[in-house]
This record gives sequence, C-alpha cells and structure tokens, in this order.
Amino acid sequence: MTLPDKYRFIVSYFEEHQPDVASELHFENAYQLLVATMLAAQCTDKRVNMVTPALFAAYPTPAAMAQAEASDLLPYISSVSYPNSKADHLAKMSRTLVERFGGEVPATMEELTQLAGVGRKTANVVLAFAFNQAAMPVDTHVFRVATRLGLVKNAPTPEAVEKQLVAHFPKEFISKAHHWLLLHGRYICTARKPKCGECPLTDICKEYGKC
Repeated sequence: MTLPDKYRFIVSYFEEHQPDVASELHFENAYQLLVATMLAAQCTDKRVNMVTPALFAAYPTPAAMAQAEASDLLPYISSVSYPNSKADHLAKMSRTLVERFGGEVPATMEELTQLAGVGRKTANVVLAFAFNQAAMPVDTHVFRVATRLGLVKNAPTPEAVEKQLVAHFPKEFISKAHHWLLLHGRYICTARKPKCGECPLTDICKEYGKC
C-alpha cells in the first residue's frame, strides 16, 4: 500500500467509526485549555480534570492568576506530575499573558512558545482546539502510532513527525487526525503490549506482528 493510500485509509476508517472526536481535557476557553494542557504534560487527562475545577474557580482569568505566586498555585495542582515546576510555569505564563498580550491567549505558534512552560506540542493543542487552526500536536502516542503504521519516514523527532503528518493529511482533517492517532495510541496501540488483535489498522501497519 502506498503512503497516500495509508492516509486515505485512516481518514476513511475514522470518519466512519469516530467522526466526532474531542479532547478528553475539560475546558471552556483558550485560557483554560492552555492551563490544562500545560498540566497534562506527563500526566493523565483524568488527573488534570480532577484538579482544574478548583483551580479555575480560584483563578478564572489570566489576570487573576497573574496575581498569584507559584506557592499559591501549588496546593491546587499538587497531585499532578512535577507540580512545583508547573506552578512556577503557570505563574510566569499568566503574567506574560497580562503584560505582553493584554490578558488574551495569543493565536500564533511564535507567540505561544514565548510563554513559560509552553512548547510546540502545547502550542499546537491550543492552536487546533481553541482557535480551530490546522495544527498537529505530536505527543508520545501520536509519535508512536505514526511511526508504527509507517505514516512517517526518517522522522526521529516530534517536529519531524508533525511536518510529515501535516503534509499528508488533508488540511480539513489535520486536527481531527491528531485525536484519532492519540486515542488509538492511548487505548489500542499502547507502548507496551499493543492490542493488535483489536486493531482495525493492521492492514496498513508496518509493525504488525512485530510488537
């Protein structure tokens, strides 16, 4: 099967079986999505969703959070991974939003990655799901699935995987494809003991039978 055929197969399959996909993080606006995504680094969405309601109740806007010190934020997020560094990043990020962006979350990669604790993946999440841009966040799940299926070649870094996926998926499916690959990696094509017997993509998988 050619590479374009693989991409067409994925779009066709998931459009039929998972046409409506969305982030498993709970958020109501760009600010909440940014904060939740920062907290979700190396942490489960389920855990993040447990701590954000109280956090957002106490700090409902960037301006409110900008008044806080990291030590003020820490009790709200103590159960997530790396809480000390994340509290520090949230405090700095919110101050930058207020001081440089008028309290609004920016809508460009260049501006988002100027914020403390915001890398390319987090920025892409915000661009895709807060601003409806054709962005492809590449986390460990997307990286693993794209590599195993053979959707990318000679792509040793997340950014290299991102560029190839963006180049091959039709623009209107790029953000949706992120969810398809992420959820497939989270629940089927897992890092350890992938559930190949339950996988609907074995016909296009170059690693089928090897995992």
